[in-house]
Amino acid sequence: MLLIFDLDGTLIDSRFDIAAACNAALVAIGKTALPVEKIATFVGDGAHQLMRRALGEDASDSLVAAALPVLTAYYLAHPVEHTRWLPGATEALETLAHDHTIALATNKGAPVAQAILRALGVIDRFASVIGGGELPLKPDPACIHAIAKQTGFTGDIADIWMIGDGPQDIGAGKAAGATTVAVLGGFHPEGRLRALRPDHLLASLGELGPLLAGLKAPPGTSPSQRFDVKIA
Repeated sequence: MLLIFDLDGTLIDSRFDIAAACNAALVAIGKTALPVEKIATFVGDGAHQLMRRALGEDASDSLVAAALPVLTAYYLAHPVEHTRWLPGATEALETLAHDHTIALATNKGAPVAQAILRALGVIDRFASVIGGGELPLKPDPACIHAIAKQTGFTGDIADIWMIGDGPQDIGAGKAAGATTVAVLGGFHPEGRLRALRPDHLLASLGELGPLLAGLKAPPGTSPSQRFDVKIA
């Protein structure tokens, strides 16, 4: 099985480092810094959209273009000052890699994503890492198809699991025909994720291992009933 994880809001709580980089860019071009929780609502569609939303949707392309290099440079210099693992994330990466291929697909810029993974000491755990700027961003399924090719995956498409905290992840998974897993506790509210009808909805990544193990359970048991948050 091929397990593709999102990064921000799925494996890590990076909102404070994202906000610090965004605010560094805002201040550099003469704008006012924004609250962390406000910036957190802008996350999910890549650095360009993050910066545009922070500046206002009517911001000129030239203003966004001036701010982006500052954001990227700051983030590369301070990739994990405040970033923390989300519940169950390290355990999932450590244990699931024994039986499954682990990969990562994020809309965060590829250089920054790689800097974060290196700083956290986990980049070697992923058979493939695709970040923003390399392919069309999620919810486009291009990253899923590319990871399948890079890792030599030849199984059923349903044996590719796209795991994330946002509509971009669920949208990409559904577009590819993959199994979709939404994880609560990230950047997006529960109601929005439920409305997307993912195949599985988990309270944390700590439930992913038991869910996968439950797929091998004897007939008559239901992994979704035992480990998924009930989807009404």
